[in-house]
Amino acid sequence: MRAEDSATSTTTIAVAPVEGRPVPSAPARRGTLLALLGVVTFSLTFPSTVWGLESFGPWSLVALRSLLAAALAGALLLVGRVRVPGREHWAGIAVVAGGVVVGFPLLTTLALRTSTTSHAAVVVGLLPLTTAVFSSLRTGTRPPRSFWAAAVAGAAVVAVFTVAQSGGALSAGDLYLLGALLVCAAGYTEGGRLAQVMPGWQVTGWALVLTLPLNLAWAAVALAHEPVRPSVHGVVGLVWVAAVSTFLGLYVWYRGMAEIGVARASQLQLAQPLLTLFWSFFLLGEEVAAAAPVAAVAVLVCIALTQRAARPRS
Repeated sequence: MRAEDSATSTTTIAVAPVEGRPVPSAPARRGTLLALLGVVTFSLTFPSTVWGLESFGPWSLVALRSLLAAALAGALLLVGRVRVPGREHWAGIAVVAGGVVVGFPLLTTLALRTSTTSHAAVVVGLLPLTTAVFSSLRTGTRPPRSFWAAAVAGAAVVAVFTVAQSGGALSAGDLYLLGALLVCAAGYTEGGRLAQVMPGWQVTGWALVLTLPLNLAWAAVALAHEPVRPSVHGVVGLVWVAAVSTFLGLYVWYRGMAEIGVARASQLQLAQPLLTLFWSFFLLGEEVAAAAPVAAVAVLVCIALTQRAARPRS
């Protein structure tokens, strides 16, 4: 049966739906769980980056992170004998590479030299709304007003809470964080679109392979100029951000977005800053405000509202 025929069939189909069309219940549940798993892995990225900075300089850490992830992705692509994507997909893969593989890791790592992880969580708190806007502009979908109202409310709760938790002061890394917000939203949107025509791990894999020559040169220069101080925390942090945050996390995230749509999946990320605050307290010993449970409940309500909102319309 052709893809266009199956799209009109009344039976449940296995292929990922196009953004804006009704999603069968089973794929919707699976996509939500995959996206949530991605959120959990991403919530550990900032604490792991702080650990990695104990052993590596910021430029070295980002280059090694991408190199290790590219080695894993390249090996899987070779073992699976995956065909090279068509020419029409490489522009989108380049956006994913620039936004998610290079831009976001570099800008947030530079910011974390002077910002706490709780302050940097402002970026993640605003990322779902920014991603939904990028997705609407890129794909032409039009989520209903109830969706936007809940999304804006959730972003406002997260932003107010995290800024208040950091004392309301602007850090020197705020410009880095703003840039990271924009490039990551673009990468998520394009990756979610590509994941509808190829498996999510291949989107991430080819984006990593595309940046391999750049990261090889980058790592050689960075390691020659930045000292390396090996430690258990440093190695664990590097391995996590490389294998999990940069590869496995993006795989389940893009697959989840392909199942339930970019805009809807992005709102699940409203929970990520609060998870990051928990890990920051548990792993790094950072103080967390007593208002965290109240903010957590408010964010969960906003997430529930966005998930119940009507499906986006093309």
